Amino acid sequence: MEQKPYNEAFGDGFSADYESTIISISLREDEIMSTFADLQDARAYFAGDLFAIENGVQIEELTSDSCLCSLNLTDHHRNAMGAVMGGVIFTLADLAFAVSANNDHHPTVSMTSTVHFLSPVRGKQLYARTRRVKTGRNSAVWEVEIRDELGTNIALLTGTGFKL
Repeated sequence: MEQKPYNEAFGDGFSADYESTIISISLREDEIMSTFADLQDARAYFAGDLFAIENGVQIEELTSDSCLCSLNLTDHHRNAMGAVMGGVIFTLADLAFAVSANNDHHPTVSMTSTVHFLSPVRGKQLYARTRRVKTGRNSAVWEVEIRDELGTNIALLTGTGFKL
């Protein structure tokens, strides 16, 4: 089985200086395979995540190192001031994190999640896109960027998952 250098398996997220210090880190192809066979398989599994699904979160895209989830906003998602509740934004980001982390290794559970609310929502739809920061033997770190359909950067979640 051909081995791939770390930067080829996960992209070019390292600076040239750091990359030059990595001599022999490599991953086998079977270490980066996806848990779910396809998008429909992931949707079927996460249909059991009733809180997120019943609040309208949908899984739109899934690759081995990213996913995209969406949410059409309604009055149901707003607080007394008329703004989108922080818990709605967190729920969208948390499901996107769960989908990506469990696609990478199943089962994975959340150890920590930190969300930074950056801007109020002005649009009618939210999107959450994940990015793998690091995956190890027992844990993985993911970032989730939340934007509305207008392109406004709404929030950033960093989640650490524990691989069971």
